[in-house]
Order: sequence, then C-alpha cells, then structure tokens
Amino acid sequence: MPRLLVLIPDCISDILSKGEYQPLYYNPGEVFDEVHILSTAADSPDVAALQRTVGRARLHLHFHPTDLALTTRRPDFLRRHALRRWARGGIDIARRIKPDLIRCHGADWNTYLASRIKQELGIPYVMSLHINPDVNSVRRYLGQDLSPAQRRHNQFYEHMEHEGLRHADLVMPVYKPILPYVARHGVASVRVCYNVLNSDYLRRKTSYALNDPPKIICVGRLLNEKDPTPIIRAVASLPKVELLIVGDGPKRSELEMLTGQLGVADRVQFAPAIANDELCRMLPDFDLFAVHTEYWELNKSVLEALLTGLPVVINHRRGEPVPELMEGDFVRMVDNTEADYRAAIAELLGDDDARRALGMRAYSHAQANWAPVQTEAVYAGIYRKYLAQAGDRTA
Repeated sequence: MPRLLVLIPDCISDILSKGEYQPLYYNPGEVFDEVHILSTAADSPDVAALQRTVGRARLHLHFHPTDLALTTRRPDFLRRHALRRWARGGIDIARRIKPDLIRCHGADWNTYLASRIKQELGIPYVMSLHINPDVNSVRRYLGQDLSPAQRRHNQFYEHMEHEGLRHADLVMPVYKPILPYVARHGVASVRVCYNVLNSDYLRRKTSYALNDPPKIICVGRLLNEKDPTPIIRAVASLPKVELLIVGDGPKRSELEMLTGQLGVADRVQFAPAIANDELCRMLPDFDLFAVHTEYWELNKSVLEALLTGLPVVINHRRGEPVPELMEGDFVRMVDNTEADYRAAIAELLGDDDARRALGMRAYSHAQANWAPVQTEAVYAGIYRKYLAQAGDRTA
C-alpha cells in the first residue's frame, strides 16, 4: 500500500473556505493508496471537504505548528539548535507513519522538517516551489536598508530554505522564473513541473461570438503588484463593457470607491472569492481575460484562461519578462497603462477574427505545454520512480 506524507506550511481551512483546492491536488495520478497531510500551521479543517484532494486514498491529517519565537532567538547557533529541537515532533510523526515518500509544497518550515526527517529516517522527499522568494518573498524582508532584527530574521529563513533545498532528492519549480533562486542555492537535481490544473471543470471556449454587453474577467489578489486600476479605467472609457474582478486584498475598498467615482459601479463587479470549480467552468463564457501583474511568475489564473482558449491581455512587467510568455504569440502584451489596455481591449472586442485567432493560439499553445493530463502524468511518473527505488532498497 503506497503511502505518501505531504508536508505543507498552509492553513488548510483558509484554502478550503476560498474553494481553491482542485481534485487530486495532493495525490496526482492517484499513485498513493494512503496520504498523510502534515501542516506546520495550527488548524482544524473539515477533513471530509479535503478528501477530494487525495481521490480514493485514505486521508489522515497531522499538525506540527511552527514556533515563530525562534526567529528572534540569539545567538545564531542557539537558534539553529532550537530549530532542530522543534523538528523532533515532526520526525516522531513521520516515524509512526512510515511513508514511502515525502512531498513538500514550498520552501518553508515544512521543507526544513523534511530535511530532518530524511537525515533521521532516510525517507526521500521531493519539493515543489511556487514562488521565487528572492523576488516575491513571503517570509523574508526585501531591500538593502534593513534593521539588525530584520537581517537576523532573513538569516533564519535563508538557513531554513537552504537546508530544505540542499537535501531534497528533487526540486520542482512550477515555472521558469524560479530557476535563478534554485541555482543560487546550488541545487543539482531540478525539474520544472508546471501546476496541475482543474481538468474536471476546465472546458474549451467553443464560441467567440461577442456577448451583449461584452464581458471581461480579471482574476488575482488585489494588491499593489497586481493593481487592476488601469484595466478599470480602460473599461470605464469603453461604452457598455462589463468587468468582473475576482479576488480580494488590501486594495479592494480603494478600487470599489474608484468604480463609484468613475460612474461604472454597475459595470464593474467584485467577487472576493469564487470556488475554483465554478471559476474554471465560467471562464469560457467571457470575451477576454485582462490582468496586471508585476510578479515574476506564470500564475494559475492565467494558465486556466489560456487552457480554455480565452484571449488574454497581460502587461509587460517591470524587469525581466516571464520566459513562458515570450515563447509564442498567444497573449496580447501591453504596457501597464490605461491607454494600452484600452487600445488592446477595444481592438479585440471590435474584431471577431482577431479575438478568435488569439484565443485559438492560446488554446493550442497551452494544451501543448500545460494540459492537465500532461502535467499530472509528470508528477505521477516522479512518484512512481521513487516508489520503485524504495522497492529496490527493500528487496
């Protein structure tokens, strides 16, 4: 009975409440008959609601919460000693489970724990990376003018990330912009493995006849780096066009006030959260997908739109471009200005042939590179490889 231990830093309840979990997220290919999920966040999620993430496998939940007080402990060698002591509880859980393989999501407390489990128990682990922390940091402070306390904080997480990366059997960035971060840590075994998206609900856009009124969708967190203000202003300058903004964040109130000031509150709607199943199902009903992001990433919402054949308008980000978006003429790239978004939207909404051609190029390119059946098979193949190696060791 193949047994997988998944180590995550996430609060499962938060992800469940947003409806973001996809089928088989933690057990792609249903390779494992038993899946144990261990979170380093204190939580009490609905186990039944999480079952879809492992398919028919038996699901078990465990928790080994982080000790954030360790980040301020001094001197450094005492902090590292305390961190190893913290990991003992997670090692004990793994010792009882006896997994064949460990899978980590992200480079955080969970991957440090995986490195300690491997060193103590000899269990291999693979880890996926979903951001480049050197560019879009979650834990660490960015910039040069840092206080001594901030530098100590960064050193703590740099050590934690490095330990998790250097002991991993395989590191799997989910897009190419993460590769420089992996290279900086000197990781030898690396493979880009794109996210497995919602194959149950993603469907192809079959009609490019324009809605009346035309409908645009924008999906993303509402923060400075993904501020949709130029898109809102562009839509406000175009008669009748409707915009649905899916996502929440610190800029939401400001953006809602802007729609009132522009007199388009009836044409620009906000949906803080839509379950991923429903979002994927409804994407082909829109005419365009428009988004602004300065993140150096190929995010899931853009991939979902491309996989349905929905025409995508996206900005040139400040700094180095996303390599995957430069590998073909399948998105409409614009500068992050009201004028550029307006021109692109007006052109595509006004030209049925151009809109259809862009959507069909998007669908063809996305299916060739990121089709869920292909990306799922990649992860399943990796799992089976390590299961076979485990069988060889015990034979």
